Amino acid sequence: MSETAIRTRYIARRHTSARAGVSPGLRRQGAILLPGLRRLASPLLLLVIWQAGCSAGLIPARLLASPAQIAVTFWSLLQDGTLPVNLGVSLGRAGLGLAIAVVVGIGLGLVSGLSRIGEEVVDAPMQILRTLPALALVPLFILWFGIGETPKIALVALGAVFPIYLNLHKGIRGLDPKLLEMARTLNLTRAQTIRDVVLPGALPDLLVGFRFAVGISWLMLVVAEQVNAQSGIGHMMMDAQDFLRTDIIMVGLAIYGLLGLGSDQFVRFLERRLLAWRPVYGAERRA
Repeated sequence: MSETAIRTRYIARRHTSARAGVSPGLRRQGAILLPGLRRLASPLLLLVIWQAGCSAGLIPARLLASPAQIAVTFWSLLQDGTLPVNLGVSLGRAGLGLAIAVVVGIGLGLVSGLSRIGEEVVDAPMQILRTLPALALVPLFILWFGIGETPKIALVALGAVFPIYLNLHKGIRGLDPKLLEMARTLNLTRAQTIRDVVLPGALPDLLVGFRFAVGISWLMLVVAEQVNAQSGIGHMMMDAQDFLRTDIIMVGLAIYGLLGLGSDQFVRFLERRLLAWRPVYGAERRA
């Protein structure tokens, strides 16, 4: 189809929408909102069925609390300060572990990605550690670091470091050789090349790794807070297990899920801001 024909059809469609009293912008917004509403329909239907099953006695409360009871428990935990205190402790552990993972992952990724010798030294141990199950390391971490906060933070950092390292290594090795040649032509120092060429060029892959690392940090936190914790969302859930309080357990699971969703949306926001120069994000902002 020629460009003239395409433009003619577009103008005709705009005039048809205008005659119908609906602007193209409103039609586009409706097209976006409708799938979103359909996406919410199935979770809401599941909640209704869940609540109906609990109210009818088909689902015993000792096995699974009803959505209404979970909401009441959430509010009571919020009012008495139990939830904010434990949530603050969990956020501190996850945040510190993730920060350590970012620093270590970027450092090791640079060493391995920029040097063939560095790759030979660093990559093999990282691949070995990546395949070790986290639960198998818990006894060793307790022996090495005790039962305080250190093993919990170390477990979070260990799980989150690998996606950052792997994606940064991939991003560095996938850089356009012309960019590195340009850096040599401009007589940039090693540090300037890393700061102005390597890291910006590998930033899309690094952000993908960071997105995975944020999700893994919450998964590792669940494991870490089983290690003789005296506070935190995981500790709150373990106490609830002893008293068969499935409502509190479900509140904890909901908190973990919301934290994961919120952190993922934050990383998406960073991607849109830091990668605004890419065509896909530029198109989104113009739209």
